[in-house]
Amino acid sequence: MKKNVVLFNKIPADQQARLEKEFNLTVFDKSPDANQADFMHALSQADGMIGSNMATRIDDAFLSKTPKLKAAATISVGFDNYDLAALKKHGVRLMNTPTVLTEATADLIFTLLMATARRTVELSNLIHEGKWTKSITPNYYGTDVFGKTIGILGMGRIARAIAKRAHCGFNMDVLYYNRSTHLDIEQELSAKRLPLDDLLKQADFVVVILPLTKETERLITKEKLALMKPSAILINGARGRIIDQAALVEALQNNVIRAAGLDVYEVEPLPMNSPLLELDNVLLSPHVGSATAETRYAMAKCAVDNIIAALKEEKPTQNWVNPDVG
Repeated sequence: MKKNVVLFNKIPADQQARLEKEFNLTVFDKSPDANQADFMHALSQADGMIGSNMATRIDDAFLSKTPKLKAAATISVGFDNYDLAALKKHGVRLMNTPTVLTEATADLIFTLLMATARRTVELSNLIHEGKWTKSITPNYYGTDVFGKTIGILGMGRIARAIAKRAHCGFNMDVLYYNRSTHLDIEQELSAKRLPLDDLLKQADFVVVILPLTKETERLITKEKLALMKPSAILINGARGRIIDQAALVEALQNNVIRAAGLDVYEVEPLPMNSPLLELDNVLLSPHVGSATAETRYAMAKCAVDNIIAALKEEKPTQNWVNPDVG
């Protein structure tokens, strides 16, 4: 007998067809967050769920209403809204898509770094607004990227891809902050592991690409920002809550650091009254690290593979976030 699965995101037709072949598929095409009661009803008899971009917390209260649920596949690498302890209690396997978005996300983060350094959007706007009437003056100059020092917070797959771009493509010195040492990266890219404060003091570019945990939330505070060079640029492609956003706004306003490039925020979408929108020395991107056609297709396919594997009797071998669940 086929198992029941709820799909709550639009995915490519061929991948939806795979789900329909394997399962009794219910497509929930409304917002789970705005239609919570309907969503829970759709899940009440489900063995599995697949989707992403849901703010609703998958916790004990949620899972108590989904007694048959055995597997969840998120179309993302992050799983902040899933309570792992609750998943274990209810015996729900969680799968993510950690590998297929690595290169696209690294590309986006390096794009933010380069565009912020060279003030690309600001100068483009200068032309669009009809203000380019003579050679630009020094107050519009950018800063070099080649040969500078990059400090990377984290050393997972995406961080490694960024480090490789920095060292091999731009002859940058690579510093990193991480719980453990990665000798392979140190040998391959001449990277050096440092305590956080030392990295912040030395880096010309600081790239945040850590997972959001109790230890990393508000890791970058007003005091940490003050350690950075006045000429330094901060890039965040991880999670907004790793940085104290109010402290960052203050640092940018007072030229404590030169600039920032952000793809993530404490609240998403970014509210239109955010003071970040009033600053010229910040480049904003709407959480699009994986947003290429090729990568989003690969993520959907990976998630479909995951839910099929997770609902089989044997244990899945890849992309299993909580292997402590049998």
